[in-house]
Amino acid sequence: MARIAAARYPSAETDQPEDIFMRRCRSLCSAKATSVAKFVTIAIWFALLPVLAAGGASGAAAQQTQDDSGFVTQRLALQVSVDDEAVMRSALDIAANVSRFYTAQADEVDIRIVVFGDGMPMLRPELSPVMDRLKAFDQSMPNVSFAACGNTLDSLERAEGARPEIVEYADVVEAGVAELMRLDQAGYTIVKP
Repeated sequence: MARIAAARYPSAETDQPEDIFMRRCRSLCSAKATSVAKFVTIAIWFALLPVLAAGGASGAAAQQTQDDSGFVTQRLALQVSVDDEAVMRSALDIAANVSRFYTAQADEVDIRIVVFGDGMPMLRPELSPVMDRLKAFDQSMPNVSFAACGNTLDSLERAEGARPEIVEYADVVEAGVAELMRLDQAGYTIVKP
């Protein structure tokens, strides 16, 4: 038992001078590391204090912009990339609901519906299952715009032999995904119904 105790808890009499030195270095390094960690933690808290005092950074705050008049503009981008009537209707429902919500609060809202890939029938008058609603949006919701992917239109033109017709109030962008990325960088919240 004495031998086990001596192995676990060596005394200064049985230790070599190098062992004593190394043990002291380790304890000093450990104390310094703890002090540095405490200092870094305190520094981070002081750096974050203004953000925390202001209520923190919320996702909603990051998706609004303020114009020169002091009004806040909310920004929403909706992605439609599947040929599914339920998804198309959902995107239009979301756009209408968000538009009504912020209009009721006297806030401005800018909504962009980006259509690409298999979702392109939404904007094709001869194929769109939501054509009546699209016309209503064009007439009654000027804050909602549509973007059609140029790459998808190019692919359809090659496959069908002619460029497909899309609704006149949709803008053609070079690439739908790139448009979503641009909108994200511009502060839009991206939602895929």
